[in-house]
Amino acid sequence: MQVHAQRFYTQSPADVAGLEAAIVAGTIPPRDIVAIIGKTEGNGGTNDFTRELATVALAQVFARHTGETRAEIEDRLVLSFSGGTEGVTAPHMLVLWRSGESLASPRPEKRLAMAVGYTRAFSATETGRTAMVSETARVVGELMREARIEAPEDVHLVQVKGAIPAFTPEEADAAAAAGAPLRSDMVHSRGASALGVGVALGEIDAGAVTDAAICHDWSLHSGVASTSAKPGLQRSEIVLFGNSRWWEGDLHIAHGVMQDIIDTPAIHGVLAELGLPCEGQLTPDQTERVLGIFAKSDADYRHRIRGRRHTMITDDDISDMRYSRCVVASLLAGVTGETAVYVSTRAEHHGPPGGGPVAIIARRDQGS
Repeated sequence: MQVHAQRFYTQSPADVAGLEAAIVAGTIPPRDIVAIIGKTEGNGGTNDFTRELATVALAQVFARHTGETRAEIEDRLVLSFSGGTEGVTAPHMLVLWRSGESLASPRPEKRLAMAVGYTRAFSATETGRTAMVSETARVVGELMREARIEAPEDVHLVQVKGAIPAFTPEEADAAAAAGAPLRSDMVHSRGASALGVGVALGEIDAGAVTDAAICHDWSLHSGVASTSAKPGLQRSEIVLFGNSRWWEGDLHIAHGVMQDIIDTPAIHGVLAELGLPCEGQLTPDQTERVLGIFAKSDADYRHRIRGRRHTMITDDDISDMRYSRCVVASLLAGVTGETAVYVSTRAEHHGPPGGGPVAIIARRDQGS
């Protein structure tokens, strides 16, 4: 089994011409695609319709070439778009597909492995609570086994689109009567999903995760989770990436954790693990080997970066989300020489407060 990846730079959220041309040319089999992850030039907020526009455009491509309905497409592959391409970020999509059969025996070198799965459907009263944490953890564990990833440390990125089912009037009334605050929102869905990843990989003690700890106890966090959330989504969608001796190909992945949004050494550490060491910026030849760059970011709620005050949160003119995305994307682009970076905010339980995970997929050197 082998993972393939191809990046397309888009001219608009609905630009699917590059992917469609590859399908027509026969270089990408549409039924083998398992995930498409990308950035669109919206505001990244709840009213960012560029993500939906990209999804609709892709559904039309698949309908033309596979005959599938949108419901069938979204049931078999993950379409995950993050809005917000501030600063240098290039709007783009990364198309991922798999081919071949499972190896009969493991190979000496580990290669990129991936698996896609879904939680069960949640009720609105479970969103952002321990039920979501434990179910997310269960599915992450299953995906590890499916991808034949032998150790938690070989998992480097878990992309989650968290469920946010709508409350029925009866559920809302019952929650109010019980004195339970409503948690069917993006914040708690992201937080619970990240905690579920951390529990599955042994980063977080399951016993420490309570309803009260979710989005309150920031000492609990994952270094490999990357979660967003979608209102109306009944079940969470999960894409797990890691390295395994049971996979072929020339791709591999590594990750690190930025301690704050200017943590350049963390990025250099990830690149070094991928055989791309550099003191400043990658050379053009090295940059060509980089296929996917992912990070989570937030403006530190303590209003400080390394002891110095920042004003991202108190600036009413520009959202702090847009500030932090712009800073982290610029840092990643400056080091890698590639502006097609996927930086997502917010980062509840993703790395330490003010920091966040970073993961990079790259081609191995031809000599290795």
